[in-house]
Amino acid sequence: MTFLYRITWIILRIFFAIFFRWRVFNAERVPQTGSVILASNHASFIDPPLIGTGLAREINFLARESLFRFPLIGAFFSALHAVPVDRDGGGARGLKKIIERLQSGGGIVLFPEGTRTKDGRLQPAHSGIGLIVVKSIAPVVPVRVFGTFEAYGRKMKFPRPYHVSVKYGVPLNFTKLRAEAIGCDKARLREIYQQIADEIMAAIAKLEAKAD
Repeated sequence: MTFLYRITWIILRIFFAIFFRWRVFNAERVPQTGSVILASNHASFIDPPLIGTGLAREINFLARESLFRFPLIGAFFSALHAVPVDRDGGGARGLKKIIERLQSGGGIVLFPEGTRTKDGRLQPAHSGIGLIVVKSIAPVVPVRVFGTFEAYGRKMKFPRPYHVSVKYGVPLNFTKLRAEAIGCDKARLREIYQQIADEIMAAIAKLEAKAD
């Protein structure tokens, strides 16, 4: 870890322990080196730092491109390896940067649902993560966060003390679908993107808030 990343990582771990009394399950399932996609459900702004801070390696995050217009905030996010993306996270430039981070051996947090849940329940997956999986060779680790909706849901102005936890699942590789995607037609390719997204979301749904 870089110095700033480690300092931020330590501060967040202390904050999560004191304020949220957090728990981390099966972090050892995430590769310590090399590219990896951490695919998680999305309930709160807490989710990205919670997922990254549970691991003893640097992780890349997505951040709205507009935030980088502010010099201090932009410099801080850049130092933490944040990837600037447009509001919906699906722009061509953002996609290119995500792939570049993976190709350089980085880990990145992605949310198949695309946006935070409105009611705390899991949402259908968008096909965008399937495209990223096909264009990379990174394993996909399903991740599920618990309690973050109750701690800091989208209608809350401030976070409140609530038990939160994060669990990392068994890595998925999608070897056969990646191979099929190389030579199939566009219609089948779109189906593959959605199939991968749906399988990732199903793996997330199976995770429970306890160690296996």
